[in-house]
Amino acid sequence: MQIIGITGGKGGTGKSAVATALACELAKNFKTLLVDADVDCPNDHLLLSITREIRQTVKQRIPKWNFAKCNQCGLCGTVCKTKAIVSIKNKNPIFTSEQCNGCGACALKCSQNAIGWTEKQIGKIYQGKNYNVDLLSGELKTNEPVSEFVVNELNEIIQEIKKNYDYIIIDTAAGIHCPVIAALEMCNRVFAVTEPTPLGRHDIKLILQLLQKLNIKAGIILNRADIGDKGLIYDLATDARVKIVAEIPYSKDIAKKYAEGRPIQDEGIRKMIEVF
Repeated sequence: MQIIGITGGKGGTGKSAVATALACELAKNFKTLLVDADVDCPNDHLLLSITREIRQTVKQRIPKWNFAKCNQCGLCGTVCKTKAIVSIKNKNPIFTSEQCNGCGACALKCSQNAIGWTEKQIGKIYQGKNYNVDLLSGELKTNEPVSEFVVNELNEIIQEIKKNYDYIIIDTAAGIHCPVIAALEMCNRVFAVTEPTPLGRHDIKLILQLLQKLNIKAGIILNRADIGDKGLIYDLATDARVKIVAEIPYSKDIAKKYAEGRPIQDEGIRKMIEVF
């Protein structure tokens, strides 16, 4: 069983298109799970025309005040970095749960033990299936601040069911922030999708540096390979000692399938499987 990450330094490089296409190609011969870990903006279900069903909700702890114990000192608000607590001396704190990340600093600061815990719903995990691909899809609730909690919930599910699959494809969010790192930690190897532009080169360099620090084997997928200067990416790959495993051309047929919710089919995707 292999867990393969598909990631990218910036949005719009075709990361999700590649992840869904790879999952569909593998599913022709192997038991395959696709995990949409871009929980701020999941779209793999749209690219595969999957109607999702709710599997479970995701919850996060938040503070709860016992005002009978509270001495209205106002210290809990001074340590709240997300400004979820507004506290004025000699008045009860005002709490905005949507801004809370559950860090617990307020409870540690309270000298009266007046702060306990309750929970809020911050997202959902969905499931579905099409093209012989099983899908897990996480989605953060609007206005919630911490998307990696939903990714962590996906990781726990993967641990429980990974024995049922030959391949698990994890489609991460773009960038190198915490939700991406949380998703990448599950992977045996990662393919970073980029395009032959200066911005593409800049962002893929950051991704490769991150993967090196995480000690995860990396490869590069060059999307829209015929619209820019491929040398930008090939030079970077040589310097980083990372292989470009596939080139995908700019294609009206690919764009049409993308718009219609059908997986792309390309020789570059099929050649990727040989790397496995």
